[in-house]
Amino acid sequence: MAATAAVMQCAWPGARVLLPERIYYHTRSLAETVFGPWGLVPVLVPMDDLDAVASALRAGEPPAFVWIETPSNPTLTITDIAGVVALVHAHTPRDGARRTRVVVDNTWASPLGQQPLVLGADVVMHSTTKYLAGHSDVTGGALILRADDPMAEQVRRIQVLAGSGAAPFDAWLVARGIASLPARWRMHVEHAEEVAQAMATHPAVHAVHYPFLPGHPNGDVARRQMTSGGAMLSLQVRGGRSAALAVTAHVRVFTRATSLGGVESLIEHRASVEGPTSPTPDDLLRCSIGLEHPADLIADLAQALEGASASG
Repeated sequence: MAATAAVMQCAWPGARVLLPERIYYHTRSLAETVFGPWGLVPVLVPMDDLDAVASALRAGEPPAFVWIETPSNPTLTITDIAGVVALVHAHTPRDGARRTRVVVDNTWASPLGQQPLVLGADVVMHSTTKYLAGHSDVTGGALILRADDPMAEQVRRIQVLAGSGAAPFDAWLVARGIASLPARWRMHVEHAEEVAQAMATHPAVHAVHYPFLPGHPNGDVARRQMTSGGAMLSLQVRGGRSAALAVTAHVRVFTRATSLGGVESLIEHRASVEGPTSPTPDDLLRCSIGLEHPADLIADLAQALEGASASG
């Protein structure tokens, strides 16, 4: 969040910022409730619809940023990064102090799953808490900018003056985690694919959100810009909120907790975490697939779904 805030603090007074309608809840809240009163103008756009993005770009002054989050948290909506970049280049100035930058929250894809700079993005943000560190023992963020972008110096100034730089030990923990990221990422992805496929046919689940499943909206875009479907998935459970909460109470291998990208598998009822203004469906469970054997994870979800049905 400090990394996200540093980007928003680089916007000029009164700037518009285009945000996806489906976005990490606290990114939207930061833009609206913290930076909104300071003059930032957040505009929510269905970022997976390129026509809607083009309309938003034409609807007012060029925005300071077009923020992309793909896959999105928690519904795994896919945005065409290169497509948005092309629209920004076509509709906004490419130089000067008020240049529009494309910023990509790449946390869910990891650097191994998706490379936004190669696709034309200007700034990439990662929560280093997640896959980069990988052991659920550090909190941090990172911004990656092109070497010749003058905004890099502005970000560094904000981080120094606002005190938002990472502590040395936290930075060391992230560096330690990165050493094993390629091996961990392969296991995360393989396990997630098996869990997603198994849950897609479970009678107690009416929807599975995973980019590489057949029929996923913009799945062709996901396969074009991602090396895999990643290690995050969401389930929508039959029976609504009460059934979804019951599933989280019955799991034995999954841990009921809010985070992702660590070696352990986690599950959470996202709407409860986000609170009463959450746009997340009440029946949705967000799952971070870890390094446990996929057969154990599938069996755990199956028994939890059965237990939820029995208790309901």
